Amino acid sequence: MKQSFIKKGLAVAALTAAIALAGCSTTAATSTAAAATAASTAATTTKTTGTTTTVTSSANAVIDTTDLFSTRDLEQTADTSSATNITVTSGQDVSITSEGVYVISGTATDVTITVEAPDDAKVQIVLDGVSITNTDSPCIYVKTADKVFVTTTDSANTLKVTGTFTADGTTNTDAVIFSKSDLTLNGTGTLNISSTDNGITSKDDLKVTGGTYNITSTGQSLQANDSIAIAGGTFNITSSKDGIHAENNEDDTVGYVYISGGDFTIKAAKQGIQATTICEIDGGTFNITAMEGIEATDIEINGGNITISASDDGMNASAKSTAETVQIVINDGTLNITVGSGDTDAIDANGSITVNGGTINLTAPTSSFDYDTTGVINGGTVTVNGQQITTMPTQMMGGAGGGMGRKG
Repeated sequence: MKQSFIKKGLAVAALTAAIALAGCSTTAATSTAAAATAASTAATTTKTTGTTTTVTSSANAVIDTTDLFSTRDLEQTADTSSATNITVTSGQDVSITSEGVYVISGTATDVTITVEAPDDAKVQIVLDGVSITNTDSPCIYVKTADKVFVTTTDSANTLKVTGTFTADGTTNTDAVIFSKSDLTLNGTGTLNISSTDNGITSKDDLKVTGGTYNITSTGQSLQANDSIAIAGGTFNITSSKDGIHAENNEDDTVGYVYISGGDFTIKAAKQGIQATTICEIDGGTFNITAMEGIEATDIEINGGNITISASDDGMNASAKSTAETVQIVINDGTLNITVGSGDTDAIDANGSITVNGGTINLTAPTSSFDYDTTGVINGGTVTVNGQQITTMPTQMMGGAGGGMGRKG
């Protein structure tokens, strides 16, 4: 199912969604952003009380989160009172053909859990201390269903593919968890993923709301066609391509990334986070080491604590989508960006850059800000190579304070 989103103006009231989360960490950020034409106060908070987390999205948000997460998406424990319990056995695939809750445990090799349920079925796979190692096929393969939940209990779970993936007819099943339907990951435990290609792939929407994920992949670690939305969790990602990647090769109007909370350590050979349309960060803690930290057509930073070490650009807005404006907008949050020498930019937009608030610290030997149309600082605290600035650089500035910026 294609997930839609609605753009909102800066003055739109904040949206609040109450969601159940058990055993998740708390991430909190409070933001105040002033636009050039109108002042607004924006709060992005994630607060856990007992088993309930209340998320108040930023008033500056461009992605409407009202119905982004369902109650079940955010429930970190499954109702197993009527569940089917399955212990995996080496060489014996598991077939799920109807709606329900399925608790999976045991250790085995060459096992694929296949979901081929009706189009209106919701299937919940509960990983309860399971370990599966395959040679050439996904450990979990969703062919058909309305939505599939993969939920971890308070346990350690490991899914591996060690060889070259074999296609299923015309379907290139190239991930340890491969889903043609909407996919939600949640829970209170740990899921270790090791892949010779992609880690976790959804050909529709991918949501993550809790759990700990240790992913090592030669392809994208988290991938979806239409959207990736993350409300919480702990992520340790090592990728030979992108850490988080949202792209639909057949439709450049979809493929966004929304993150409101979580703890992310991403080491990627290419992009740390890449979206075709919008990458919006409303909260979370990020430590990204990559060629480029964040890339999208429209990058919106409304909160969070973001540290990027990039060999190329720290953040890069480029025309990947015909549906969005090429821009970077920073309303709040803390950004610490360090880039390497050479033709690199700390913050680069093939369009405009607008800073309305937040704390930005840039270490950039060549260029701090690079923009094609307009660049403006309306608020916040911006420091470049140890020197605080209040206006956007308009050209290269050498000398002791070099790397201040360039235009074009």
